[in-house]
Amino acid sequence: MNRLWTRRQTLQLVSGITGGLILHACTPGDRRSSANTASIGLFTWVGSTPLYIAQEKGFFQDLNLNLDIKVFGTNTDGNTAFISGQLNAVSPVVSEAVSLAARGKRFRIVLVQDNSVGGDGILARNKIQTISDFKGQRIAVEEASVSHFFLLQVLDTVGLGSGDFTLVNAGPDAAAAAYQSGNIDIAVTYAPFLKQANDVQKDGRIIYDSSKMPTAITDLYVFDADFIEQNPQAVRAFVAGVLRGLEFLKTNPDEGLAIASKRLGVTPESLKTDLQGVKLPDLAANVEMLADPNSPVYLLKSMQSLAKFLQSQGQIDRIPDLEPFIEPQFVKALQNEAAG
Repeated sequence: MNRLWTRRQTLQLVSGITGGLILHACTPGDRRSSANTASIGLFTWVGSTPLYIAQEKGFFQDLNLNLDIKVFGTNTDGNTAFISGQLNAVSPVVSEAVSLAARGKRFRIVLVQDNSVGGDGILARNKIQTISDFKGQRIAVEEASVSHFFLLQVLDTVGLGSGDFTLVNAGPDAAAAAYQSGNIDIAVTYAPFLKQANDVQKDGRIIYDSSKMPTAITDLYVFDADFIEQNPQAVRAFVAGVLRGLEFLKTNPDEGLAIASKRLGVTPESLKTDLQGVKLPDLAANVEMLADPNSPVYLLKSMQSLAKFLQSQGQIDRIPDLEPFIEPQFVKALQNEAAG
């Protein structure tokens, strides 16, 4: 049975591989003649599908970029490598980006990777009628994970917090299994475990999913600020390459799924299903999220809201000025180029 490893969970020791091991991806034909080079840390997740397609199809090389991909077992390892300067770029979720900013790391968000629009959710037995009924309950969720922060944000909408429930620390698969077997009444998980557990456990349903809070879980591509200043063409090639990979996925879905599924270790059919729970923003959507302050999906709004929430939860000590961390110049340049 294939299992989709994701940046949302901490991997245990598997087949002698620890979370700190870095895997180097190979490029087709090993075309190393590019003048521009960049390294990026990824956490295996379906949102990286367009990037893997771009790499396999040679889009980055065509744009004069040699991209070195390093896949990390945990988000902590990847972010630590980014902070220490071992990587030029990384793909954090928004909450991690806010935390990096609060810790003083200089970076710029150059592209939105994906928004979760149903891929993450909360399962609850039928006797749990509303989110308010979560008070005093045992909830299976992985502590300090994206799922945990999602749960806290959902609880906050009804005035509840971390002290109002008992956390049962369980990874997304274990949480879903506990709910599915009837050992727990509430579980927070994500695709593919979310749908699997919901289908099997008839006494219950998905009481809340990320489609109701579409800006809560957003994955990003961020580059070190100094690297951008010194290598703007490399960053522009990266952004253009990923978006070209996304277009290829739209026009050649079977081949695109086949390419990415190999990198993600799942079947093309499983990847297709998992992608239904995320939105992969195209160029126009990225421009709106990164460059339009009047848009309801402008990224700064959700970042500021999340920063306040993280501070209230004791996750960060201070709220930094987040506006400088958003860099729309590359998507705007591509938009102007397409228009002109």
